[in-house]
Amino acid sequence: MSETVVKLTDVWKVFGDRADEAMEAIKAEGLTKPEVLERFGCVVGVQAATFEVARGEIFCIMGLSGSGKSTLVRHVNRLIEPTSGTIEILGRDVSAMSASELRNVRATQIGMVFQHMALMPHRSVRDNVAYPLEIRGVPKSKRWAVSDHALELVNLIGYEDRLPKELSGGMQQRVGIARALASDPEILLMDEPFSALDPLIRMQLQDQFKALVAQLKKTTLFITHDLDEAIRIGHRIAIMKDGVIVQIGTAEDIVMNPADDYVREFVQGISKLKLVKAHSIMEPLERYDGPTEGAPRADEEADLDQLIDHAVGSDLPVVITKDGSDIGVVTKPRLLRGIQGGKE
Repeated sequence: MSETVVKLTDVWKVFGDRADEAMEAIKAEGLTKPEVLERFGCVVGVQAATFEVARGEIFCIMGLSGSGKSTLVRHVNRLIEPTSGTIEILGRDVSAMSASELRNVRATQIGMVFQHMALMPHRSVRDNVAYPLEIRGVPKSKRWAVSDHALELVNLIGYEDRLPKELSGGMQQRVGIARALASDPEILLMDEPFSALDPLIRMQLQDQFKALVAQLKKTTLFITHDLDEAIRIGHRIAIMKDGVIVQIGTAEDIVMNPADDYVREFVQGISKLKLVKAHSIMEPLERYDGPTEGAPRADEEADLDQLIDHAVGSDLPVVITKDGSDIGVVTKPRLLRGIQGGKE
């Protein structure tokens, strides 16, 4: 079982002068967000957020503007204090940390990357990446060595002495990622880091980032408003609406079994061909009484696109296998329903 690195339990954030009073009324009376605003003049930003993120996992938090996703992620490094609930990093309660302990955690265990990198224009790329280490008093020779290594990880060797203005937008984002990696943090907090980039550059950075996180085994909370991006890089996705986490699951879980109409609207335009796997749509072999002799076979992890390739060459269903054994079948009706996204 993977180690839990980040854990949030029943986290609430209520903004306003009467936040504590409003929180008590929410707990006692079950007030809704509009009722809290009307009675106390307070805004509920996050409601009862609970989830765990395992070591090395990319956990995407997505939703429309104002859904509370950026507010939620800023609780992890306590840029925002929760009104109620607990946030733990490697078993330590962030809310219970002293100011010095919190500074140390932010400097050594958490790296944060924003949409706008705020690189220092008068400093070289190397100095921008090394700046967090400079603040900590690391000697120049060591911080430059660390900076060069971080730049190598994001494929920016040869640009160490350039100024930020000499780099493209995508390259500047990679400098920001390198700066976050320079202190070798356990956790990366990514707040829509690629949303301002052109689509092609954005896809390239998504792929590079996913490979880099896998290589370094960094635990990542990735904020996005783009479901395609969340599906492309996330191991699991949390969908938020009005401060509430509506559903958490893999991309396949969410597309095949949306929790409500809000999630269903989110996923209705997503292509299922590379996303939905055979094991999700197959009929167990013991329930199928039709012919299978001479039928094409595919692994349980085969996607819809691969299943279609098998199905077009045969009138028989596709037999699904696991570790060499037959476990189920995908008939053409099931295949078509899978393309529709689990529609009954």
